[in-house]
Amino acid sequence: MANPISDDLHLYKKIPRKNSVGRTIDFIILFLLFSLLVYRWLNLNNHGLTWLLAFLCESWFTFTWVLVTNIKWNPVEYKPYPELLLQRVPELPSLDMFVTTADPVLEPPIITVNTVLSLLAVDYPAHKLACYVSDDGCSPVIYYSLVEASKFAELWVPFCKKYNIPVRAPFRYFSSDPLRFGDSPKEFQHEWKKMKDEYEKLSCKIEEAVQKSAPPFDLTGEFAEFSNIERKNHPTIIKAS
Repeated sequence: MANPISDDLHLYKKIPRKNSVGRTIDFIILFLLFSLLVYRWLNLNNHGLTWLLAFLCESWFTFTWVLVTNIKWNPVEYKPYPELLLQRVPELPSLDMFVTTADPVLEPPIITVNTVLSLLAVDYPAHKLACYVSDDGCSPVIYYSLVEASKFAELWVPFCKKYNIPVRAPFRYFSSDPLRFGDSPKEFQHEWKKMKDEYEKLSCKIEEAVQKSAPPFDLTGEFAEFSNIERKNHPTIIKAS
């Protein structure tokens, strides 16, 4: 039985493009190529091996040219309709998103955190999204940052979806001029200030963990597996948040 959603809500439209001039030029080139090949073939006996090699090379060139031209023969444009995406939730596949990092000094944890937060806040059904972070350096600071970021995400993700925030990486969003929101509703302004305060608190916690030789957490409990870890030689540690 056909799915009515599939029939009525197309995520894109294929629009053919006119290519009259291009096709005319291609026909002329093809005619010239075939004329050259016929000329070579009819005069092989008069010129010997040299023309035979030239004929074989030009035949191969003509063959590859026809293949390439065939691919471009019917150009089309695709017009997407992203606003219809969420109306097709039953058909959307589950997505696994991977973020990799290896060094909390060369790759500051706040950048990794912003990447994860922007991925968690995308316009996609939450129950079909999974985000994985791979840290080759096995840094407890990275894990600590992600734990704190998961708490912030409980506020950030609903905020983005409620107000349809276009830029969902917090550091980029909050770097905007706050005066541009002067005409926004009071409720939005209040929540915007609250979210910015929460993000600044998160940034301070992560920055403190990076700069201090002794991070603001003990390597016990959920951090116990990170004790006595060598960055370049360590067992696999899997954590869920």
